[in-house]
Amino acid sequence: MKGQTMKVLLVNGSPHQKGCTHQALQEVSGALNEAGIESEFYWIGNKPIAGCLGCHKCETTGKCVIDDKVNEFHKIAEKADGFVFGTPVHYAAATGSLACFMGRAFISDFAGNGNKTFYLKPAAAVVSARRAGTTATFDQINKYFTLHEMPVISSCYWNMVHGDEPSEVLKDEEGLRIMRVLANNMAYFLKCKKAGEAAGVPRPKREEFVFTNFIR
Repeated sequence: MKGQTMKVLLVNGSPHQKGCTHQALQEVSGALNEAGIESEFYWIGNKPIAGCLGCHKCETTGKCVIDDKVNEFHKIAEKADGFVFGTPVHYAAATGSLACFMGRAFISDFAGNGNKTFYLKPAAAVVSARRAGTTATFDQINKYFTLHEMPVISSCYWNMVHGDEPSEVLKDEEGLRIMRVLANNMAYFLKCKKAGEAAGVPRPKREEFVFTNFIR
């Protein structure tokens, strides 16, 4: 709507609320705000988060049967215009909590709401590490976006920062620049999307879902 401020939800998948991942997201937030885009932080917490049970209850209830941070997130995510999911590297992958969180958040929205929360909303992954495992983690998170028809926002390099603590991340000048470029590209895309909608550019025609198994 005209005059409505757009917002990007910054999801922190680290067990440390104010750690290195938060520092990276903080840099993204600052650049977004300078570009006229609001940002909101969402921390998934440090309590255990279960993975998907495959119970299919979300198909009828529209939400996950496990009533925890995932359902809380959905209520906030519905109003967001874009997303950045951040995670530290644990064994060359995202944190187990974030993987479980994203798996349930995305499948419950897809199965229960027809992908209304994430459809055509831009998204990006941000990864922090002491040393290595960043590109594998970056690829892992991006797969959620491409499966749910979300435009993936890129930067001038893979979206990563390095440091063993937040003060070290602040010394990673290239990494911080990558975060700012990412934010500016996200802001530009959101403004272009809004301008296109105002100009009457229709959304892509959606086809019926077709599911096939390899044995057929």
